[in-house]
Formats: sequence, structure tokens, C-alpha cells
Amino acid sequence: MVQAIHPPVFVSGAAAREVFKWEDAIRAIQKTYSLPITPAATPPRTIARADGTWLRTLPAIPPGSRYYGAKLMGMATHSPTSGVEYVVVLYDHETSRIAAFVDANQITGFRTAATSAAALDRLAPRRPARLAVLGSGLEAAMHTRAFAAIREFTDVTVFSPSPERRQAFAQALTQDLGVPAKTAASAQEAVDGADVVLGAARSRDEQPILYGNWLKSGSIVMSIGSTVPEQREIDISVVERSDLIVGDMLEEVLEQTGDMIAASHAGIQFHYKAISLADLMSGTHDERVKASAAPLFKSVGGGLQDVVVAELILTRALEAGLATPLPVAFETKC
Repeated sequence: MVQAIHPPVFVSGAAAREVFKWEDAIRAIQKTYSLPITPAATPPRTIARADGTWLRTLPAIPPGSRYYGAKLMGMATHSPTSGVEYVVVLYDHETSRIAAFVDANQITGFRTAATSAAALDRLAPRRPARLAVLGSGLEAAMHTRAFAAIREFTDVTVFSPSPERRQAFAQALTQDLGVPAKTAASAQEAVDGADVVLGAARSRDEQPILYGNWLKSGSIVMSIGSTVPEQREIDISVVERSDLIVGDMLEEVLEQTGDMIAASHAGIQFHYKAISLADLMSGTHDERVKASAAPLFKSVGGGLQDVVVAELILTRALEAGLATPLPVAFETKC
């Protein structure tokens, strides 16, 4: 039997930005990753490719959530107006119906930074700290604001290849967060003396931009700039230095990122030092975390994060009256 369903809603990018709050997203990520998560509920991303066209799909069924779904993004590179549009499609656990389409252009940045901040909240001592930022793009901006939502920073130092961009970045941080921010002429200068180092910029020509001997004892490295085999961000010396490695999608982090592949090829053993983000959140390795003097967090992102943040945004948008009902009705096959 086929029957009509209630129309789903659309949440625009503007509505998502209006209702989004870092603290809510960070706590939602922490709550989700603290629950038992089966591999089948968070399968690896898939990418379909043909004739200059690609389509990426990131599905997930978060534990304890009302909604489940997937993020989709695609591009036809031969198109004269090539660009990527992102959407998260959410299904309702209670009805099995499509509940919402959420413009996900901002969600990738939101969920990546919120996930990193969720990890930092478990790794960093609760005291004022110095932050170094390598990169001055959207991810760097979002991460800095997410980090500031859960920790106090005495100062921020930023490096990126463009003096103009890093200066603008530092000025915006000081204005938005009220934290003294300055620029550095090199990555090494930026990380000197930092308690937390954020790597949010792929290097030019895929050469590492962060080296282990630059880092002071006890500093925490948060690396998000190498997510596929072809990309590099941190040198193998950073991997070797680390006594604890946390990965959001652990197998992908260890086996499919350029930084870890390079370390493996150099003969560096690191699997025994690695735990998953779920392990970190559940507290099963609290003693290892407490004893760590050189933790490294590496993120490749995952559909679980997309769906959790999209659900949060949908819930807040519905409460604020910012979700737009669509004049459509899908048929339900029974």
C-alpha cells in the first residue's frame, strides 16, 4: 500500500547560522560519541565518479537520536557554473518519513569544529592556554571560535602564507572574541610556546607545515588538514612525538590520510597509541588520556557528525519558526 506523508521542511543556510550555537553542538557531539556506536551505523563515505562528475554520500544513524540520514554533495566539473551544493536529508525514526532537507554548506564547518572542540574539551587541562593557529580560512575561523567556547585562551598567534589574510584573521579574532591575537611570519614562530596547536591548512605542494621539534612538552596538536592519502599537514615527527592519537573515524585516520601513510612508510609504529573519539568520550581510556604528555587529535569528518549537527539545527529552527514547510508530499511504500 502507498500512502501520502506530511510535507517535510527545508532549513536554509541563513536559518542554520541563526540558530546554531557552539556549546550546543559540542555537547551534542560529546553525548553521541559517549553512547555505544556500531560500525554498521556509521559506514565509510562513498564517492561515485564518472566523466568529471562526482557524488559523495555520508550516511549515519546516530544512537539515541530522533533523526537519521545522510549528507550529499556533488559536482560536475565540466559545468561552466561548477560549484558544490551540500544537503543533509533527515528521516524521522518515529515515522520513517523524510522529515527535512537542511542546507549543509555551513554544516561541514560547524560539525568539524564542534567535533574537534569536543575532543579538545577532553584532552586539554581546564586552565587558560595559549593557542596557535596554522591557517586563516573558514575551518580555522570556525575552530578558533569553537575552541573558545570551551576553553579560555590568553592569546592566539596565527600563521598563513598570506600576510594580509592572517592579519585580517587576527583582527577578527580580537574583535569577535576579545582575545589578544597576533600574526607570525612562519609556522614555527606561531607554535613557539603554544599549549594548543590547530593545524587547519593543507600545505603548499603537500609538504608538512608542522614539525615535532617545534612543539613544547605538553602541547596538544589538533590536525584537520590532511583527510585523504594525497594531502599532508603534519610531519612524521609529530606522529612519532605523540604518545596518544585520537581519531574521529579511526580506521580512515590511520590508514587513509597522507600524514599517517607517510609515518607508516617511514617505519613509525603508531597504531598502539591510537584510540577512537568514541573511546575518548566514553571514558574507557581516561587513565591514558590523563597520563598523555603529547596528544594528537586527527579528524577526517564523518556522516555521524553531519547528522547530529543537522538534527540540532532542525530542532532549533522548528522551535524558532525558521523551518520552511515544502509544498511536496512523498509517497510511502508499505
